[in-house]
Amino acid sequence: MAELKTYHAEVDRDGRVWRVRVPEVSRTTQARTLREAEPMARDLIAIMEDIPADSFSLDVTIVLPADVRAELDRSAELREQAARSQAQAAQAARRAARQLRDQGLSLQDVGSALGVSFQRAKQLIDEAGQIAS
Repeated sequence: MAELKTYHAEVDRDGRVWRVRVPEVSRTTQARTLREAEPMARDLIAIMEDIPADSFSLDVTIVLPADVRAELDRSAELREQAARSQAQAAQAARRAARQLRDQGLSLQDVGSALGVSFQRAKQLIDEAGQIAS
């Protein structure tokens, strides 16, 4: 089976429309919405190359303005920081539960002190023991 040729479409905003560039055919078309970008690129390639629109693969890249890209990068960085903070908070809760249990508190009292159910207190203590092992 022959491997499909891959074309590339670069999509960016141009005023009120999306500009769709296909370097392999040295042509550009437009789309009103991002949803229309791929079909428009396929039609353009099919017309320019005189091939069926489903006879090739298409790699679509959306090119965002630098300020938008910077905001998205910052958003990703903040999500990573939040995930690390959440993991650290969970680890601290497990240590606290373990320390209270080691001081002789019942599971019920550990749960009450931490503001969780006694079942959750047991989970935290068990997880603290697994991590320590």
